[in-house]
Amino acid sequence: MSVLAIGLSHRTAPVALLERVSVTGDALVKLLHDVQQDPCVAEAMVVSTCNRVEVYVTVDRFHAAVTAISDLLGVHTGVPVEELTPHFYVHYEERAVEHLFSVVCGLDSMVVGEGQILGQVRQALKLAQRQGTVGATLNELVQQALRVGKRAQTDTGIDKHGASLVTAGLALAGELAGRRALVIGAGSMSSLAAATLARAGVSDIVVANRTYERGARLAESVGGRAVGFAAVAEELAAADIVITCTGAGRHIVTPDMLGGPAFLLDLALPHDIDPAVRAVPGVTLVDLETIQESGIGSREGDAVQSVRALVAEELRAYLDAERAAKVTPTVVALRSKAAGVVESELGRLLMRVPELDERARDEVAMTVQRVVDKLLHEPTVRVKQLATCPGGDHYAEALRELFNLDPKVPEAVREVEL
Repeated sequence: MSVLAIGLSHRTAPVALLERVSVTGDALVKLLHDVQQDPCVAEAMVVSTCNRVEVYVTVDRFHAAVTAISDLLGVHTGVPVEELTPHFYVHYEERAVEHLFSVVCGLDSMVVGEGQILGQVRQALKLAQRQGTVGATLNELVQQALRVGKRAQTDTGIDKHGASLVTAGLALAGELAGRRALVIGAGSMSSLAAATLARAGVSDIVVANRTYERGARLAESVGGRAVGFAAVAEELAAADIVITCTGAGRHIVTPDMLGGPAFLLDLALPHDIDPAVRAVPGVTLVDLETIQESGIGSREGDAVQSVRALVAEELRAYLDAERAAKVTPTVVALRSKAAGVVESELGRLLMRVPELDERARDEVAMTVQRVVDKLLHEPTVRVKQLATCPGGDHYAEALRELFNLDPKVPEAVREVEL
């Protein structure tokens, strides 16, 4: 099975299209299962954020899998596949691994270096695990990717040097200290927004959320106050800054709800704020399109270059380990066959020389086993080393051919310790 990644992101599609293909909740679970149940697919995981919708799968047929997944994305998003196809990117095997590592490290984000994607991929894996759509290959790959992402943060500090969507958006708001803010929603993005506002010296932070208790916890963490969702219209009248990211799937702030100057930051897909509010005098609306067009999140520094080098290093290590793992059944089969030959020949010896006492028998058995181990040591070590080189699988093929081996003997894999 090979790893395949197919999707679209802010790099290949306009934000307006990303808004239409956003998949969440029950729709995301249904997409996940339908992908995994395709005959070409063994394992599946879907990463769906405001920046991207990506499907990671293990497949045995490349072209058939690409066609099937493309069609399913069209069906589940309601966007004709013909409209999606020009914006898709497809990565296979090594390129798929490299892409995932880059995504988790924030290198492929709208705001380069943002750290939230690490948690979003972790949640995507947890969902796939709960739904039973991932197996050993994807689980190990994504776990390794998460470790790479964490290492990028600790070793390079990219999450500190890089901005987030929140800070990128608020950079267009001007001076924040002393202003009054309304945060609508209480998820991870809203939590980041509230914390950013508090650090910037915003004098009054109000959190509005459908679940009041959750909003109250967030408000308390930043020294603000919580209100119910029904109070949004009233709070809008008093706020200088409004940040929304609810995942409501509809406009929760409309022009008729605004009566004065305000800076609005909409980080949701689909949008929380009706774009028509731009016509209200004194109102500035910044959304994902505005952030993308500003280019404020695409600036690269030393930390980003360090992460690119780290991704290249981790990719080489991962591929080397994968290639080495592929020869393991061959090595196991060779040792298993040798063990069988030793056992058979010792049996014949004991039948021909039954007068050997137990001590002599043990000594002969140990001597024969040592000879076999020494003879096998060099070729098995070398074939593992050579497997990490381009074309290294040919050495394992030669070994199988020379010794007439079956590299997929389950008993050998379980019983023989390499």
